[in-house]
Amino acid sequence: MTVSVNVDSRVVPAGSDEYVEDAWELKERIRERENVLKQRWDFFSDAYRRSTVHCIVHEHDDESLVGFVTVRRDGYILFLGVDPDCQGRGIGKRLVSAVATDHRSVTCHARTTNENALQFYEHLGFEITRRIENYYEDGGDAYYLKLTSDAGLTDRLSEFVPR
Repeated sequence: MTVSVNVDSRVVPAGSDEYVEDAWELKERIRERENVLKQRWDFFSDAYRRSTVHCIVHEHDDESLVGFVTVRRDGYILFLGVDPDCQGRGIGKRLVSAVATDHRSVTCHARTTNENALQFYEHLGFEITRRIENYYEDGGDAYYLKLTSDAGLTDRLSEFVPR
């Protein structure tokens, strides 16, 4: 399924806090529903402001945030969040595509218990390269994932990759 025509992409440059409150609220809704993205405000807001953030917003719904990805200069995805009511519409793929377009290497961590995230990333061609015990503040374990160069990301994301 593709992204609805009533959404638009925005890029928030590092150093800006545009959409940071909206991203926090979206992250918290996801945390409450899925028990993931458990970071504290100070950590989240600092990482957000230090990163480039790709946002997907409703064009006609007072630009409410439906998804975002924060990415460091080295292509490491710090946070990826899509409104639970909008998942399955290609928004996450579009966000990862934006990161892959801007970076030669794309990596991230995902909780070992977050089956939805692991399936999503593996579908896009990410491979688990290692497991890290006690990675998260609450003691949760993580997998370190890397987008492989032969993943065929361009084919999978061709509708979102600019030509």
